[in-house]
Amino acid sequence: MKCPFCNHMDSKVVDSRPTEDGNVIRRRRECFSCTKRFTTYEKVEDIPLMVVKKGGQREAFNRNKIMNGIIKACEKRPISIKQIEDIVDSIEKEVYQSLEREVSSQFIGEMIMNHLKTIDEVSYVRFASVYRQFKDINTFMSELNKLLNEK
Repeated sequence: MKCPFCNHMDSKVVDSRPTEDGNVIRRRRECFSCTKRFTTYEKVEDIPLMVVKKGGQREAFNRNKIMNGIIKACEKRPISIKQIEDIVDSIEKEVYQSLEREVSSQFIGEMIMNHLKTIDEVSYVRFASVYRQFKDINTFMSELNKLLNEK
């Protein structure tokens, strides 16, 4: 770490403490050359995750958009907010663990549908009808038949 006083490139850490929120480490350093002390802060680098939409446009990953979509699909269904939060947590974890800097909205949509299919078929069909943009009753029936055949 370069000393802000004499520009010497070597220093030693004298003290390390986490900040109040625990997301940053505060380090007191002492320059080997001029022996003056200075403070540095260390934090984990946030790598923004981008979602690539169907039309090719990109936007930052937004957990709330996933939550709102699932809440709409589960409206008036026996699904708790805790279950919805668990689904969103699971999807967010999987997306970040993929270590990709960009993920497709299709990938996220399929994950949502897979989760909904296991907890409530009506919510699954509601979400699928919007996500897959069912054009008519035949498309809707086709999805229902797939669901029935899986049983």
